[in-house]
Amino acid sequence: MERFTISLSDELATEFDLWIQARGYSNRSEAVRDLLRKEIETKRLVHDQAIYSVATISYVYNHHERNLAERLANLQHEAHDLVVTATHVHLDHDDCLETLFLKGLTQQIRRFTDMLSAETGVRHSVVNLVPVKLASVQHSHHSHAHSHFHPHS
Repeated sequence: MERFTISLSDELATEFDLWIQARGYSNRSEAVRDLLRKEIETKRLVHDQAIYSVATISYVYNHHERNLAERLANLQHEAHDLVVTATHVHLDHDDCLETLFLKGLTQQIRRFTDMLSAETGVRHSVVNLVPVKLASVQHSHHSHAHSHFHPHS
């Protein structure tokens, strides 16, 4: 582990300590590490350097919209290699909230979430991408090799 020192004005240090406390961090080091990770991962995503990601997309839609539920299900079936699972919640008599959990190539996830969000009747879609590394592994308790998605350190 590498250590370094930073200097902050008294005002910035106070604001940072309030920010840390509000989020439940136990120390400044963990907060700084998380801020750095977030900034680095954001850069990877912005500059298309994240090859693999895990992601969620949450969206609201009216289930009475003509054939919309069927169109959304078809999109999910077409992307069965990306879609890990789906959660469906009834908000009221008309509206539903779905959250899909995805993993795979970042560009494929982006294309899929763009298509899904563009469906007529889909509202309030939000995508959360988390860049990961892909590692092929073989465990002693498995007879086949498989892949793990690991977060970047």
